[in-house]
Amino acid sequence: MKKFSVLCVKTILVLLLCTVFLFACKKEGDASLEKLDKDTSYAFGMFMAGQLAQFGFTELNYDYQAVMEGFKAFNEATETRMTWDQAIDKLNIIYMELQSRNNEQMWLEGEKNREDGEAYMAENGRRSGVITTSSGLQYEVLSEGRGDRPRSSDIVQVHYEGNLIDGTVFDSSYMRGEPIEFPLDRVIPGWTEGVQLMRVGSTYNFVIPPELGYGPGGAGTIPPNATLLFRVELLSIKEQGDYDSIYGD
Repeated sequence: MKKFSVLCVKTILVLLLCTVFLFACKKEGDASLEKLDKDTSYAFGMFMAGQLAQFGFTELNYDYQAVMEGFKAFNEATETRMTWDQAIDKLNIIYMELQSRNNEQMWLEGEKNREDGEAYMAENGRRSGVITTSSGLQYEVLSEGRGDRPRSSDIVQVHYEGNLIDGTVFDSSYMRGEPIEFPLDRVIPGWTEGVQLMRVGSTYNFVIPPELGYGPGGAGTIPPNATLLFRVELLSIKEQGDYDSIYGD
């Protein structure tokens, strides 16, 4: 479930209600909007549910009759049984409950990922050719180039593929069909350390523990406390000034 703030709850409601008034309210002098047909009304209900789902409201067992009563009362400007502030308070309470549940689930998932990752790295570290640095980063030289090694302040051009330990590919420049350039001091610590070990023309495998990756928060499709596997091919090095002149600070 996605995390969001109390302010975001209010924003969702305002957007939904603006949509209600834009598409569904009665407009004086426009008979075509006096009453929506059943299919359009049904589509509007789907739209509202879809918007709520995008913000994480997917685990609720609604009282649909009460939902429709509140919708109708507010939309037709009749007396509602609670004030707007009271409605916001109700939603804030359920939001906090959902967030607490999500945090607990995320922690449990993170602990399992951490334990699985430690077991994977312990086994991988015993393989011939795998080197473990003092930080816990593991690397394996697949092919060694003859070029320079980058500094942390340099921009590097690389091809890479990132996997979880279960084999799931979460990112790949190979799949996109083009390499990527980035400042080496603006990526996760495992990349900053690992790529500095490489010479241009090299290809390495890296195993990055969560403390050198995205940690307990994860990122996008990367789960909390995930151990990350990368195959990295270092293509070239550029000076920091070259990057800033093109992309800005």
